[in-house]
Amino acid sequence: MKTKNEFLYFALRNGRLKVGFFILVIFILLAIFGPLFAKYGPLDYAGPGYHPPSKEFWLGTTTFGQDVFSQTVYGLRSTFLVGLVAGGLATLLGVLIGFVAGYHGGMIDELLNMLTNVVTVIPTLALLLIVAAYLPYRGILVQSIFIGLTSWPWAARAIRAQTFTLRTRDFVDLARITGMKPMRIIFGEIAPNMMSYLFMTFILQFGGAILAAVTLDFIGLGPTQGISLGLMMQNAVLWSAIQLGMWWWLIPPGVAITAIVGALYFMNTGLDEVFNPKLREL
Repeated sequence: MKTKNEFLYFALRNGRLKVGFFILVIFILLAIFGPLFAKYGPLDYAGPGYHPPSKEFWLGTTTFGQDVFSQTVYGLRSTFLVGLVAGGLATLLGVLIGFVAGYHGGMIDELLNMLTNVVTVIPTLALLLIVAAYLPYRGILVQSIFIGLTSWPWAARAIRAQTFTLRTRDFVDLARITGMKPMRIIFGEIAPNMMSYLFMTFILQFGGAILAAVTLDFIGLGPTQGISLGLMMQNAVLWSAIQLGMWWWLIPPGVAITAIVGALYFMNTGLDEVFNPKLREL
């Protein structure tokens, strides 16, 4: 209880954590409830094209008369879905591989380390080009799984290094003596001592997955159906929104992506200060 109260005390005092959390909550609420206020679907014809922000169209319309506000709020849903699925999958794979490699060592560690190195050097963009050539339909879920399957190596390496330092501790040796099975030792003894590190790993994977998805969308390798913030930016650039002065088409998705990733960065640095006594602001 003392540890929990101590965490809450420093978390409530940390400015970076509070700012990041507040910004993230705003966009999550906008993604959840925003579509309730959207009068049109993200790809529906809403009105005249090139229309600037007004009472009818809060964020204006695209070249094709689509409502930018509708696209933004639905695009936020896609963005958070990618972050949750891809970030969660990458974290899960990194945790499992890192824990097993770090705890067992020896041949198992070498094999898993080899697998990690192979995935690290795989050219993600080239692989996606091949996948895109054979998949006539690419949805948000397919994109998320692909990103998750290719972005776990750094997490596995970091968790493996942390596990190496914990597996020789007295409480782990005591668990071995009592006959506890390896997986139970890993998740019952080692993992609880790394929860803060694992949580921050997920935050980094969440933000990294969003940036990866935006990059793929922007170069034309994103979902073939639906809408996302990255696709909005790609369409805006493709149809010369900047040259035509249609700032309302490009700025909303750009601001949303920057704010979400920035909020995650603030939360990560804030949590690092909260969990690390040496970095706490007293």
